[in-house]
Amino acid sequence: MGSPRRPLRQEWLTWNDVDQLVDVLLPQLRSAGTFDAMIMITRGGIVPGGLLCEALDITNVLTAAVDFPRELDRDDKARLLVWPSFIQFPEDELVARRRLVIVDDVWGSGRTSTAVKSRCEAAGAQAAFTCVFHFNPYRSLFRNAQPDFYGAITDAYIVYPWESQRGLEGVPSNVPPGMPDN
Repeated sequence: MGSPRRPLRQEWLTWNDVDQLVDVLLPQLRSAGTFDAMIMITRGGIVPGGLLCEALDITNVLTAAVDFPRELDRDDKARLLVWPSFIQFPEDELVARRRLVIVDDVWGSGRTSTAVKSRCEAAGAQAAFTCVFHFNPYRSLFRNAQPDFYGAITDAYIVYPWESQRGLEGVPSNVPPGMPDN
């Protein structure tokens, strides 16, 4: 039996926190020049990518979906080394000869961002840059790689405002006492 894992520290972000991350990233991205297209990694990169492509006026927006199969007969370390499966990826002609920014929410192990970047380079991208809201260097599998652009460094499990529960349970109503709250 393996050693018990220490629970990860959680950090719950607000929309204001997200705005601040965008404000940190925009000057970095603008200093790199213009981008011909953005590739948002599903699902985590959809909201960050939407915010960034709007602010940068990037109109060619593409998506990539990557799956790393879990092989149940392998230990945790071996599971991290399996090859990715691309569930969705833009056609090569949409990537070739273009300057791309690849957006995800978090660089944890780094497998997803590096897999998408490698696939873009193999398809003939002129340049492919990785961008995340949070970079966790303590979990990264790559000693010599990190995101090209990141909003913050963390060691926590990040919970973004769009990931929180959407139900109204526990939310106080503003209905005066004695009035029906339906």
